[in-house]
Amino acid sequence: MKIKNVDLFTPLVIVIVILFYLLLATIGIQYHMRNLKPVASITYLYIFYGIFIFLAGFLAAKLFEKFFLKKRNASAGFKTFFDYIENSRYFKEKFVLIFVILPLIIQLINLFFLGGIPLFSGVLKARAFNILTILSYVFFLITINVLIAKFYKKRYFLIVFIGVILFAATGYRATTIAIIVSVLITAFYTNEHKFKHFLIITPLVIVLGLLVGYIAALSIEWQHWHVNPLSLVFIRAGFTLTVLNKIIQIQNTGHGLITRSILSGFFHLNDPRLVLGQFVFKHPVSYTSTIFGPAILDFGYIGLTIQMFFLGMMLELLHYLQKIKKGTYTAFYSMGLAHTIIWVETSPTDLTVWIYFLIAVVLVLNASISMNKNSK
Repeated sequence: MKIKNVDLFTPLVIVIVILFYLLLATIGIQYHMRNLKPVASITYLYIFYGIFIFLAGFLAAKLFEKFFLKKRNASAGFKTFFDYIENSRYFKEKFVLIFVILPLIIQLINLFFLGGIPLFSGVLKARAFNILTILSYVFFLITINVLIAKFYKKRYFLIVFIGVILFAATGYRATTIAIIVSVLITAFYTNEHKFKHFLIITPLVIVLGLLVGYIAALSIEWQHWHVNPLSLVFIRAGFTLTVLNKIIQIQNTGHGLITRSILSGFFHLNDPRLVLGQFVFKHPVSYTSTIFGPAILDFGYIGLTIQMFFLGMMLELLHYLQKIKKGTYTAFYSMGLAHTIIWVETSPTDLTVWIYFLIAVVLVLNASISMNKNSK
């Protein structure tokens, strides 16, 4: 098998990320870093059960592709709303470029009015979680991936670099890593599986993730860390696993609390991880709880089953569509996979990403109907 035929970013990469994260957490706990306590065996059982259900969703999507899609897509001539957007007279490189630069300008203005760099202040970091940051991030993430997927040029990576700097300045690792990882995936598929971007950007993701996380942790005025950046990785992973362990002990007691706090983002800014901290630990501190935590807290193993099956199925269907159609479809898949990778630690509590998956359902249904019409 030629190396260029290897698909690095199938949905199965989520399983690898989960297992790797579990390894980091186990090391942190095993060596009692920062007094981390061991977790119960049932916690590991729930993790492997979640992986199994994710794989079941992945295989269900494969069956759907085999019996309902593959026989009808030979010409790839079917159309979805993405195709109508791409065929619009406004969908030109210069227009997309304008919408890439605009959110960067907004974020620059946002940082100016914050009066400092949130990365170096816990107080400013809390204030940076505002509507301007959210909107500028969402629009930049979408437009930069579309720009690279449809109008690929090496010079556009300079814009990616500027975006990474501006959003890293907020002190939030997730947004920074999501930009880098999604662009990496988009570039990988746009350049026919060339590995040079992977080899260059992967070390950048690791170093930048370590740096932003370490500086942000040291800059929080009410916390005191005396560890090196590498130890902090094991400590954070281990602590997040202990949070999941605690949630499993009180599973199905949230009765939709975290789900409601996610949906409340339609009406006001709210951090569901803060709600989780208040409910589980009785003090309002934001806690990450892995990709499994919120579903287990709200609805027990049933919620976990539905969530992981849905993610496995939708990611594979989107992966399949992007292989056929490329372009905007590749950008869309890249953003979804990147955020799901990040969710392995942070947990699925981002309203904008759930809206993304809602659009993904519509896209898959639209593609299925269009394929049927095209085959007839």
